[in-house]
Amino acid sequence: MDTLKRRHLGMPDYSGAYQESLEPEYSEDKFYKPTRQQSGNKWLGFSKEYQDETLAFLKEYHEDIIPLALTFISFWTRFYLISFANFVVWDEAHFGKFGSHYIKREFYFDVHPPLGKMLVGLAGLLAGYNGRFSFNSGETYPDSVNYGFMRLFCASFGAWMVPLTYYTAKELAFSMQATILVTLMVLLDTAYLCISRFILLDSMLLFFTLTSVFCLTKFHNQRNDSFSLDWWLWLTLTGISIGCVSSVKWVGLLVTALVGLYTIEDLWDKFGDFHMPKSVYLKHWIARIVCLIVLPVAVYMLCFVIHFAILNHSGPGDAQMSSLFQAGLEGNDFNNNPLEVAYGSKVTIKNMGYGGGLLHSHVQKYPHGVGSEQQQVTCYHHKDSNNEWLVEKPRESPISETEIEFVNNGDTIRLLHSPTGANLHSHSVKAPITKSQWEVSCYGNDTVGDRQDYWIVEIIDDLHEKHVERMRSLTTRFRLRHKILGCYLRAANTVLPQWGFKQIEVTCDKRNNIKDPHTHWNIERHWNDKLPSAPAANYQSKFLYDFWHLNVAMYTSNNALIPDRDKEDILASTPDQWPLLTVGLRMCGWADNAIKFYLLGNPIVWWSGTASLALYAVLWLFYMVRRKRHYHVRQWNHFLYVGKVAGLGWLLHYIPFCIIGRVTYIHHYFPALYFSILMAGFLTDHLASKLTNAKVRNAIFGTFYFLITIVFLYFKDIAFGMDYPSSEMQGRKWLSSWNIAS
Repeated sequence: MDTLKRRHLGMPDYSGAYQESLEPEYSEDKFYKPTRQQSGNKWLGFSKEYQDETLAFLKEYHEDIIPLALTFISFWTRFYLISFANFVVWDEAHFGKFGSHYIKREFYFDVHPPLGKMLVGLAGLLAGYNGRFSFNSGETYPDSVNYGFMRLFCASFGAWMVPLTYYTAKELAFSMQATILVTLMVLLDTAYLCISRFILLDSMLLFFTLTSVFCLTKFHNQRNDSFSLDWWLWLTLTGISIGCVSSVKWVGLLVTALVGLYTIEDLWDKFGDFHMPKSVYLKHWIARIVCLIVLPVAVYMLCFVIHFAILNHSGPGDAQMSSLFQAGLEGNDFNNNPLEVAYGSKVTIKNMGYGGGLLHSHVQKYPHGVGSEQQQVTCYHHKDSNNEWLVEKPRESPISETEIEFVNNGDTIRLLHSPTGANLHSHSVKAPITKSQWEVSCYGNDTVGDRQDYWIVEIIDDLHEKHVERMRSLTTRFRLRHKILGCYLRAANTVLPQWGFKQIEVTCDKRNNIKDPHTHWNIERHWNDKLPSAPAANYQSKFLYDFWHLNVAMYTSNNALIPDRDKEDILASTPDQWPLLTVGLRMCGWADNAIKFYLLGNPIVWWSGTASLALYAVLWLFYMVRRKRHYHVRQWNHFLYVGKVAGLGWLLHYIPFCIIGRVTYIHHYFPALYFSILMAGFLTDHLASKLTNAKVRNAIFGTFYFLITIVFLYFKDIAFGMDYPSSEMQGRKWLSSWNIAS
């Protein structure tokens, strides 16, 4: 058929002064044209009446049939051979393990919000998985793990991207040809296909990114019918979508920013509408605050409510949380703690700042040229014997052999690192990172040292008692003031370089700020054979404190994910490599007899998307010059609107990765890729609409369809799995930087 024509609908008036059709004019009688000469009343063996009825049916329902067909193909491609690799592939080692913790209800820690991982846990639960598999990278799945179902569950999110793209393009007023084009680009991109077929979070992140854009465009098209049922529906769904996408990964905040910028512009335009009553304008503000701020935050926080409710047992992530939170977990051994701390007790000391860790030391010293080069002191977020300290008196005041002496407010103490025997120490040497503060180190031993090893206990308060003079386990907040320098022991989530194992810098702060929570500490674990265990208590921390504490810890750990110059990460890539697809990623081992997957996009999709972004910038400048000369630019408001959605969306999802210092991989570009695809479809449509010859327009779109499809078929094995030597892929190594072939 020569032309596919959508129903011709007048679009909303973008300028407010005139209304224009956003579609090229097609003749209704040219919609379906026979491709070959009919002979008599028979064509392909069917009667003329049957042919007419079929064509009439297709003509009437083509806008339903096309997306249904594309959605069917989407699910088929995402599900096809999904169990082919019967081993743990790439980051399934992480997210499968997190799903296991939900099933076993063990508390764990990760840098991402919990929604996506809870969905992975749900997939495992529905698959009958018991949570016992270790998910070690490359390990073969046992028969007890229905990994195929878990992959299908995750792949379904990737499959729904196709109909979402189709209907988003419709809402953006693309022609039918352009709508099919962008849908094909999402459907047949090998990177989108490959990333969707494993137990990962990316398909969920992309799904909710697309729902956010779709709901935003639906809401935009209701702008002339404010406060109607549909207007409220799509505004609410936009808020829920950005809440969900931000609850999968913080990258979702970028599409949230897109919605926010759209909202700011929309409210600014309404501010200039002198015909709008102030009460109505105020309602617009209230509606957006409720639906686009309060509702997304509520969704985000609800995910953490569920997260904490499920993970109510002690697990590998306990040390990331406050001591009181850990005390409320089932299976912890805090009930064995003696209540009051005495001299000779062995303790672990927890920083009470948001995201705070445990006071820690190890045999490694500060490197040459860094401070005193004495033994390092850090804060660490995992349970370890190097977190243990002995509470001792000053050397001139030995501990009584017969009487138990408790640690009181105002006492001078010495903290001896239990594994190494060195003293917690500070001196007038600048800290390694925070140069305005003094360094904290470990120095000497039980008999060798000086007065720089002494610290004064300053009790702030106790969570259970109003006035306490003795230091208690878990509940007493205190500060440690250096006896000679007068500075306070502090850990403020500053991450040390690799020589400090990316742990948290501990300093001695010259400022006396009692409100600074990073100078507040509490005793978490307490051992003393001479003291009885504390009476049983029902410890319970506050949700808001735990919520904020965990998010700060996530932020701190994210900041620690920076490239290590001393180690080569062969999987990592840089943002400048992504738009031109100059890099791919091996997702597993590359042995000749192994099943292999290579994360690489469809070159036609990626290159045309990037080219369209550059072309849009040129066209925008060209049109601005013409408008300055008072030339009419057809569909100017629509050109700007789609440019803001697609162009600004791409910038918001791409530029931050060029700025941040953390390690990056090619899949970080996938949300930005979607916006470049929208731009490619829009510009092809925009330029083709200027052509008067329908056959030429069809030829342009047909060429794109053909190229995208044929290249997908040529590269499909990198997504479905290669069980042959990679040397056979040499012909597909179009760029020398692709390590697809050995």
